[in-house]
Amino acid sequence: MSKIAFLFPGQGAQSIGMAAPFVEAAPKARELFERARHVLGYDLLSVCQNGPAEQLDSTEVSQPALFVSSLAAVEVLRQKEPEAVLSCQAAAGLSLGEYSALVFAGVMEFEDGLRVVQERGRAMQAAADANPSGMVSVLGLERQQIEQICQQARDAGQVLEVANLLCPGNIAISGHTDACERAAQLATQAGAMKTVPLAVAGAFHTELMASAVERLTVALANIQLRRPEIMVVSNVDAQPHSDPDDIRQLLIQQVCSRVYWEDSIRFLMAQGFDCFYEVGPGRVLRGLMKRTDRKVPCRGVVD
Repeated sequence: MSKIAFLFPGQGAQSIGMAAPFVEAAPKARELFERARHVLGYDLLSVCQNGPAEQLDSTEVSQPALFVSSLAAVEVLRQKEPEAVLSCQAAAGLSLGEYSALVFAGVMEFEDGLRVVQERGRAMQAAADANPSGMVSVLGLERQQIEQICQQARDAGQVLEVANLLCPGNIAISGHTDACERAAQLATQAGAMKTVPLAVAGAFHTELMASAVERLTVALANIQLRRPEIMVVSNVDAQPHSDPDDIRQLLIQQVCSRVYWEDSIRFLMAQGFDCFYEVGPGRVLRGLMKRTDRKVPCRGVVD
């Protein structure tokens, strides 16, 4: 019998129309968006369906949008393949997706999680606005090569770090805008297959997000966290944690810390997980899984 884990996407997976397959397939998915409207004070479903793209792509909106859309996808799966939901034994989420994973695992209530995600998005947007910065995905180079490129590309006083270890040959760097541009040029000269600027507002998972930490700490202090009902792997150390206080601290730390996604997937596979679902919009996580181990299946919810 397969050992199932759910994977929840992070920021950058958003697109106009992304919620349509979920709300059309399951009434409870639509109900989540109605509950979200009361928490957020605006019609999130309308933004997901109609845009405009500038609004959906803003950190303040895209984080709640992906959070709710991913949990709406759970409701579709609960209706289509209830046995998969019932037998799921682990979850992981890429950056923002970790909040979706924790709600699915029973660590926090939906509304509480949404309030924290809304404040996280606002705080990270404010931090990004204060520093012209961004992220670039580098394809085709090794981790050590990219570390050296970051050292070469950053000027005095600038930030440029390896931020997301996504899969073999796909590593995201994060930092000041001109440092990212220099690093992209250096990576191409070093033989990178491609460099791709990411659709995010700023240098996530670096010290440039430090101003967001205080606001997120307050938001997390105001909600109750419970022990997870299933294993949830943390981005910060690619390990599961069960103590609510530890989970709270790791979520705070995650904002400025490197994301160990490939390590998280390899940890789950080492624990015997052999069937994965990408639970949410897009196909990003399936692509990363294929490049990590193409023999391990990773399915979508509606496609």
